[in-house]
Amino acid sequence: MDTSKKPILITGAGGRLGGYLRAHLAKREGGIRSTDIKQFGPPIENEEIVVADLGDAAAVDRLVEGVSAIVHFGGIRIEESFDKILHANIVGSHNLFDAARRHGVTRFIYASSVHAIGFYETTETIDADVPHRPDTYYGLSKAFVEDMGRLFSDKTGMDVACLRIGTVMETPKVKRHLSTYLSFPDLERLVDACLDAPSFGFSVIYANSKNTRSWWDNSKSKIDYRPQDDSERFAHLFAADDAPTDGAVQYQGGHFIPLEFGEIPADLGDRPDAAKPK
Repeated sequence: MDTSKKPILITGAGGRLGGYLRAHLAKREGGIRSTDIKQFGPPIENEEIVVADLGDAAAVDRLVEGVSAIVHFGGIRIEESFDKILHANIVGSHNLFDAARRHGVTRFIYASSVHAIGFYETTETIDADVPHRPDTYYGLSKAFVEDMGRLFSDKTGMDVACLRIGTVMETPKVKRHLSTYLSFPDLERLVDACLDAPSFGFSVIYANSKNTRSWWDNSKSKIDYRPQDDSERFAHLFAADDAPTDGAVQYQGGHFIPLEFGEIPADLGDRPDAAKPK
């Protein structure tokens, strides 16, 4: 993709994953324009910081003007009330897609989630074509925005990659992570692959490493993502007889499964972006 020395817009840049990607993406031609709803920083080399609410269409229009691509990691990252999810995740994403359409931005990378398909069982292997089975309002927002991405891709020709992110951390904390693990270097490889790919239209890709125990099949993805890490090197940390005795183990959505509608998880250790590298 020819960036023409324009910056890449990264949303959620004050968060864990967006914050991690800042330094990596700032090395690309044109640098980055980083945004979050809260103050963060200071800016690094080749970075412009703009604080904005993605639910504010006028602010988003200014953010998107003059960028080469959008890497959208912003929004609420756990289960919350529907009203909050609607504003931050759905309205905010629509504002970005619509501004991209109007400003001629043709590459959009969206941080979706395993929680868009959380009610598939851990005994199943699924690919990009399975129907959505969200496990929470949060997961529902991810499923909805994936469909929004397909709409904008089909109607405008925009290249939209939806990354169904598993668990990004240095070391898995529970046995489930052996299937959902995404290393930080593989996260960088995946985002680079999406930015550098020839025009691909719309594509869903499971964002995990080359895990021996993965539940996900990326053979139908249009992105040439080549992960290099495998969670199996951490398998010795967990008991071999961890049987699926409850919903949090039985289903791919993990501990989001038993949550009530809008309930905020008490234990955030299993969140998709739960830990930065040290």
